[in-house]
Amino acid sequence: MKTEIAYIHKIDAKHKVAQKSGKEESLSERIISSINRTTNYYLQCQHPEGYWWFELESNVTITAEYLMLLKFLGIENPEREQKIVTHLLRKQRSDGTWAIYYDGPGEISATVEAYFALKLAGYPEDSEEMTSARDFILKSGGIENCRIFTKIFLALFGNYSWERIPPFPVELILFPDWFPFSIYAFSSWTRASLVPISILLHLRPVKTIEGARVDELYVSSPNGRKKPSNCMNFLIFSRHIGKLLFKAPFRPLRNTALKRAEEWIVDHQEESGDWAGIQPAMVNSLLALFSLGYPLDHPVIQKGLEALETFLIDKGDEVVLQSCISPVWDTALNCLALVEAGIPPKYPAIQLAAEWLLKQQIFRGGDWQVKRPDLDPGGWAFEFHNDHYPDVDDSAVVLMALQRAVGDNPSAKCAIERGINWVLGMQSSDGGWGAFDVDNNKEYLNRIPFADLEAMIDPSTADLTGRVLQMMGYYGYDKDHPVAKKAIRFLRKIQEPDGSWWGRWGVNYIYGTWSVLSGLESIKEDFSQPWIQKAVQWLKNCQNPDGGWGETCESYKNPSLSGHGPSTASQTAWSLLGLMAAGEWESPEISRGIQYLLKNQQPDGTWEEEYFTGTGFPKYFMLRYHNYRNCFPLMALGRYYGWLQDQLRLPGKTSLQMS
Repeated sequence: MKTEIAYIHKIDAKHKVAQKSGKEESLSERIISSINRTTNYYLQCQHPEGYWWFELESNVTITAEYLMLLKFLGIENPEREQKIVTHLLRKQRSDGTWAIYYDGPGEISATVEAYFALKLAGYPEDSEEMTSARDFILKSGGIENCRIFTKIFLALFGNYSWERIPPFPVELILFPDWFPFSIYAFSSWTRASLVPISILLHLRPVKTIEGARVDELYVSSPNGRKKPSNCMNFLIFSRHIGKLLFKAPFRPLRNTALKRAEEWIVDHQEESGDWAGIQPAMVNSLLALFSLGYPLDHPVIQKGLEALETFLIDKGDEVVLQSCISPVWDTALNCLALVEAGIPPKYPAIQLAAEWLLKQQIFRGGDWQVKRPDLDPGGWAFEFHNDHYPDVDDSAVVLMALQRAVGDNPSAKCAIERGINWVLGMQSSDGGWGAFDVDNNKEYLNRIPFADLEAMIDPSTADLTGRVLQMMGYYGYDKDHPVAKKAIRFLRKIQEPDGSWWGRWGVNYIYGTWSVLSGLESIKEDFSQPWIQKAVQWLKNCQNPDGGWGETCESYKNPSLSGHGPSTASQTAWSLLGLMAAGEWESPEISRGIQYLLKNQQPDGTWEEEYFTGTGFPKYFMLRYHNYRNCFPLMALGRYYGWLQDQLRLPGKTSLQMS
């Protein structure tokens, strides 16, 4: 959509004269100019249908695995293959490694997968790039020190023994929902990947490609044995229950389980061809069905491949596959930011976005109904197509955007009521909210051998709970509502000793603390309480000398780094929004933070941000939302400017003396 507003906030003639005469702009005028630039940027990149959609960057494993998939399926696409090679080489660091986030350390699994993908594509083994990568891999312990999922991809091509991969019996799909190892005890993203992986672990397919051996990446013999890791709780299960299932008289269960797993995969495919809206589920489902004998021209396979195409970004000489896509999330956040920045809710761009969001509401059931069978559908997903897995976070933010955009419009009333009912109905028994399921919190699942990413469950988190409280406040709920009371108790229970909250879906303690403070303010909680003031002070203490805030992804592995890292636009905005929620409008921290955003804005209204501030799996899979660096600063500047305007309207105030 090519729409432009010359000035969202009018600047009077005196200001224009001041600009021409070279006089320095006031803070208020600088904020107006900044807001206008970012607003025009967003209005110009809105899609005609009404949504916004920006890149969701992760790491090279996602694109490397796409190349592995094409090779396994026997799909030849030399042009795309070369573009993938270009992408992988461009992301390689000077030390020969690949990292999982910007400025992070070299990571062995990512480096092995990139190396193997390059070798599959015929890249010379004796090249400088391959040699330096190989040196790092061997110094890091070789293939044996990779994650399970990397080993599975290697096993598909005969580069790792299937025998040495921990069992995940396909028979688990036959277990009742209440069973401790039922597939519904696992998180939605794990479930959608492990059902097809369980088929692969049974079938153990191998695709032999000449010149694609990676024996050189083993420290010891590829057929040697390594002492297993200390996962005794699940090893008891896997060695005894698993072996029992594989032996007579239980063998007949295997064929039944394989058929059930196959049906589950097919039933969970969206009409668009997607599975769970994420690359791992999509790639593994295609691998499993192909290994079961589905031909490439089978409609299920064709639709799945077409769905993966929508995740691709062609950048000319390189191509990258996204791990997921975020149009609903981007659109809802941008609606909130633009209205906060002064765009009237009735403005066409906002109304078009709201209409598109309303069309994305999901009215069919999904896996979440296993725990909430009597709850009516009504949530939203992250992606274009993911009806099986609406999530609480997207739903809450969409509902906030709709409240701002359509208000009490009767035509949207039913949709909004159903959405609120669904979100509140997804509250877990501990008072918090997870992303996709209720009470998905069995910690023992994070101790099984397959849990080397520590992401097998979807428990309640502070950031999601704060977001729901914020949404509740938008619709008139306050701290005395029973749902809010339970949530507040949960938040108090999990607060860190320093006053902060851990962030599950954004980096990290800054993200969690901002989310909670925003939620508490929205439901009118008393901010004078010591436990809340402790969080406010923690945020203040984290400010960098340049006026911004930042936090490294390493804080997930080393909590002593919480709130510490190079300043970024998104994390500065989160911190400002958290302090604004606390009423710290006139604090020097907010003043310096606003100055940081103004100083670092680009002429086109955007901010530069190479650092990853989004989270897929804490510690192991980090994300860079390309929208975050712009929408959150716009939100913070808009909110601050609104406060400035309110101050000017107060009796007896004619001007503000701002530095």
